[in-house]
Amino acid sequence: MTAPRGARFGAPEAPGGEPAARSPRWPVWLGGALLSWGLLAGCASEPKALRLVADGGSQRLLWPQAPEVPRYLYAGQLTGEQNFLAPNGAGDGRFKAFLHWVAGLVGGEDPPVVLQRPQSGAVDRAGRIFVTDASRRALFVFDAAAGELKVWEKAEGFANFESPVGVAVGPNGTVLVSDAQLGIVARLDAAGEPQVAIGRGELQRPTGLAWDVRADRIYVADTQAHAIKVFDSSGRLLGTFGRRGDGPGEFNYPTFLALQGDELFVSDSMNHRVQVLDAASGGHRRSFGERGLYVGNLVRPKGVAIDRERNVYVVESYFDHLLVFDRRGDFLLGYGGVGRDPGKFYLPAGVWTDDRDRIFVADMFNGRVMVFQFLGGGADGEP
Repeated sequence: MTAPRGARFGAPEAPGGEPAARSPRWPVWLGGALLSWGLLAGCASEPKALRLVADGGSQRLLWPQAPEVPRYLYAGQLTGEQNFLAPNGAGDGRFKAFLHWVAGLVGGEDPPVVLQRPQSGAVDRAGRIFVTDASRRALFVFDAAAGELKVWEKAEGFANFESPVGVAVGPNGTVLVSDAQLGIVARLDAAGEPQVAIGRGELQRPTGLAWDVRADRIYVADTQAHAIKVFDSSGRLLGTFGRRGDGPGEFNYPTFLALQGDELFVSDSMNHRVQVLDAASGGHRRSFGERGLYVGNLVRPKGVAIDRERNVYVVESYFDHLLVFDRRGDFLLGYGGVGRDPGKFYLPAGVWTDDRDRIFVADMFNGRVMVFQFLGGGADGEP
């Protein structure tokens, strides 16, 4: 909170020479204005709707472009509190602007709540969109049902997040968040209250997360240990997949994870590939990707995700691209490049999908989450 901007005047002296206590006086016109606005701006208390901010103008942005059949539509972006608008929008905006003006007169103005350096995310069954932000040291919750943006800062007990990276959702609204600096996987209830953390003393630098609720397995990419560590929901370490190396089933700074059926996809970042493991045993099934200079090559793969047609999405952070592969690892499509326009990225990090086949990309250095709608009909997709 910033200090008041106005000059401070000394209090009048009492008869004994001591300063007399007095209450701050607001101008009569200001009180009347606030009352009038409060009566007229009932819309400010109405439920707000979550809207994706679309900055692509009136043109529909599609990939690939004609004459090819489009597969992806730009849907908009998430940036922060500006994604929540009252039903009629305008009145709420005017009232909020008025309050910001008043705050500037009497006590400073709070900065808007916005994403700073988003890392990755997840969507739960209630439609809440979770986004980790390492710079803000918090978990952003875009809660469409409640019509508000929430910011959860507590990792465990009274300790705040230091460097939240991965996030996964489970039953009863439970949320897991890996914190690379704290060396734990924080466990939060549906209201964001921290519970007993997982992995303390067993994780060096946890990043990516995947949660198999049915098998009661939590997969954690321990980047510094060059391994995938597996826990149950009680926090008990069940085993470790891999070690440092470049052979099958070995890793060199693994980062993000995705789970599809009985397969675990691992972004093996410094080996320039994605490895697919048997989720039960950790055995190597296949790998795809190689270092190169062409779109479709992997230099610094980060986020990895799968849609309902089993298309695989990989963030190529070094060249600022989102790459699409089929289930076998054959390259299908890529789009991106450095920039701020829709479909452009600046050091993107995580990628995730929801049950509506929307693809979310944490566009880290642009401070936003880009959202694309998969239109279906992949080369070998199954509805």
